[in-house]
Amino acid sequence: MYKIPAKTVFMGKNLVFVPDCPSTNSLALEISQQSPVAEGTVVVTDRQTAGRGQRGNSWEAEPGQNLTFSLILKPGFLAVNKQFFLNVVTSLALKDFLGDKTTDTYIKWPNDILVHGKKISGILVENQVQGSLLRTSIVGIGFNLNQQSFEFPAATSLALVTGATYDNSDALASILSFLESRYLKLRKGDYRELLDEYLAGLYWRGERRVFASNGDEFEGAIEDIDESGRLRMQTEQGTRVFGIKEIQYIR
Repeated sequence: MYKIPAKTVFMGKNLVFVPDCPSTNSLALEISQQSPVAEGTVVVTDRQTAGRGQRGNSWEAEPGQNLTFSLILKPGFLAVNKQFFLNVVTSLALKDFLGDKTTDTYIKWPNDILVHGKKISGILVENQVQGSLLRTSIVGIGFNLNQQSFEFPAATSLALVTGATYDNSDALASILSFLESRYLKLRKGDYRELLDEYLAGLYWRGERRVFASNGDEFEGAIEDIDESGRLRMQTEQGTRVFGIKEIQYIR
């Protein structure tokens, strides 16, 4: 059973556990729309049957071996054109969690966490907008904790990386503590500091690599990310900018 985290002010103080559900993001959205709900409410399950990722991908997770949960946030301070910063703070929090456990941890834009080049976590942020500001945000996280094998060869878990076994409830509480700290920095408006840290941990940044867009492969080097979350890349054709679903990493 998952415990209410002791080291947070509001993250996870209202915790909704369901043994199984199709998608914690969908359930969290439903909960947020039905009645007033506290910011930081967490919806967590041991078995997610239709987990979603970016580009409509599914999320593979062995029941009970990993973390699959969603946060309900109310970032009314955040302008729509800065919504990508929710990806930024979530990615940094997951990197913080991994910091004392392993090395070679990177953020693969826009929202995957890699260890030794393999995916250990994915993020899916879904926002509801009111005017020019965000009203409610659902931050979904899948984190491979104890799973020992994957159909997808480019996936890994913390147990595979370290050789240790982890308690789901303790790991969730730790991640929520890091998330709260990063989110409070966002509330304060520390955009540049957060973005600089995100860029410092960005996978393939500054390296000449092969990418694809609209079915065409090209070489390029990731340079930067603008505040709206678009990837800026230097290519033979000059600087090109890509949105979240407009580019794929090849090799």
